[in-house]
Amino acid sequence: MARKFVEPKLVIASHNQGKIVEIGALLAPYRVEALGAGELALPEPEETEPTFEGNAALKARAAVQATGLPAIADDSGLVVPALDGAPGIYSARWAGPTRDFTLAMQRVHGELGDKDRDASFVSVLALIWPDGHEALFRGEVDGKLSWPPRGENGFGYDPMFIPEGYAQTFGELPSEVKYAIDHRARAFQKLVAASFG
Repeated sequence: MARKFVEPKLVIASHNQGKIVEIGALLAPYRVEALGAGELALPEPEETEPTFEGNAALKARAAVQATGLPAIADDSGLVVPALDGAPGIYSARWAGPTRDFTLAMQRVHGELGDKDRDASFVSVLALIWPDGHEALFRGEVDGKLSWPPRGENGFGYDPMFIPEGYAQTFGELPSEVKYAIDHRARAFQKLVAASFG
């Protein structure tokens, strides 16, 4: 069931600076003070759930429990059908302990070989209140993987992902274009309609 968000503060339950910047930009028009998990020195919970939905909710719940504030968390990843959906929920883990996405992109490219390069980015946003109310919103964007990676914008797998209808990768597109069309923006549009609209 939808619930309107009226609280003045919200924790972005992420230690990924790229996600914090993007979610913060999406929240800016709604006059909500967004606090990143890192600036609040919150521990990063282990992602133990088998789905994007489960991991997003797990992260948001941990931030709510630690702060007493409502929290939003994103779990997202690159889904490649030719790799049986990998890296999927393990997208960040493919980058290793140092989160080196150059290595992760090389691994995707290497494992694909000459297989089909269709791919999707998936994002699930979990918005959770201190009283336990939870809302989940899923967004997806389809595209193709390119090699070699192109562009310095974005983060993660963005430099190898060309969204449907575009010739440039997310790494090449200006942030205002990417933020309007990507998987997180699509999930956020659903969240806004349910909670801020």
